[in-house]
Amino acid sequence: MSPHLERCSLLLCANESFANAEVDIEVLTGVKVSHGTQHRQARQNALSLSQSQDSVREMSVDGGKVRLRTPKGQESLWRDYKAIALHGQVCAAVFQDNAQLADWVRQQPRAESVSVVADGHPGVWNLARDCLKESQRQEILDWYHLIENLHRVGGSNQRLEPTFRTTNILQQDF
Repeated sequence: MSPHLERCSLLLCANESFANAEVDIEVLTGVKVSHGTQHRQARQNALSLSQSQDSVREMSVDGGKVRLRTPKGQESLWRDYKAIALHGQVCAAVFQDNAQLADWVRQQPRAESVSVVADGHPGVWNLARDCLKESQRQEILDWYHLIENLHRVGGSNQRLEPTFRTTNILQQDF
């Protein structure tokens, strides 16, 4: 495979499924490169994660699910991924490899204390704890999940209203 064809193949694989990249490569170049070959090629070209240039003061941690293709008629498979954004600098995401993501964060230049924003899911907080020692991080529940779970604090809206007023939140927001 020529270097240019390989670059084109990797670009298409990064933007769509291997099966669709197979079709598109053939349409664009007239050369048939199977989806299996493209998958092997993508796995052989490991990408290095970016490095932060400045000291990290804030980061967001989140996770989600991706659907894996299965043969027609079989139940879909869903698997976890995790992502971390070092605010104003770089981001990284991994598929089922939290240790790699935690190692990446530990290699970044950091401030003495890093504010970590997350959604409250135990798997996400566990990753944050793997990245930074307790003395190095300040955990902050993201805004959406704070509002969503405010009822767990207990009490009436009158009791919660002073808190909202001090943070410039209107009562209709909760």
